[in-house]
Parts: sequence; C-alpha cells; structure tokens
Amino acid sequence: MDGKILSNFIANQSVHEQYGGVVPELASRAHMENIVPVVDEALKQAGVTMNELSAVAFTQAPGLIGSLLVGVQFAKSISLALDIPLISVHHMQAHVLANLIDDPKPEFPFLCLTVSGGRTQ
Repeated sequence: MDGKILSNFIANQSVHEQYGGVVPELASRAHMENIVPVVDEALKQAGVTMNELSAVAFTQAPGLIGSLLVGVQFAKSISLALDIPLISVHHMQAHVLANLIDDPKPEFPFLCLTVSGGRTQ
C-alpha cells in the first residue's frame, strides 16, 4: 500500500516482567500462543483478508531462535497455502529500516543504534 502502515497490532508479553528480562523459552511459547490471534486482528484492523495478500515476509536471524522459528514456519505456511512469495528480512536491519516506512522519515545520512540483549549494533 505504498509504504502506508495499515495495522500495528502486538501481543503483550508481560510473562517476562517477573524475571526482569526476556526468557527465551517463555518468549517462543508466547509467540506460538499469540501468532494466530495477532495476525487475525492485524488483518481485521487493516481491512484486508488473507486472500488479498500478495507476499508474506518474516524476520530471520539474529534473534531468539525459538521465537524466530515460530514466525518463519507461520510465514512459510501462509506462503505455501496462498502460493505467494516468501520474503526473508534480516531481523536487526528490519528494526532500522522500519524508520523509513512512514512519515516523518529520517534524512540521510542518519545514525541508528539498535540495543537488544546480545544484538547491540
């Protein structure tokens, strides 16, 4: 849709609060529990049906492997079921490039620091 964000729906993972940080096994289990309801709600908010999708993208490494695998397998399933392209996206680059999706966009050159556990760049 020409770079316009149609929905930005997320699931709360408050299960980590008592530990003071992300617990990888709990994160992957939460992803498994939440992925279908989150995708359903995101499509609903966007006013789009699954059959209207022209491609599906997923983030891959680096990151918590269990959580990323949930997304990869879900995306692969949609891609195969709908016979649409599957696009892999570098996880950390996606965080940086997300700044270019909507206005206001940063002017080049710009500096971006991503800070996330062992993935600080």
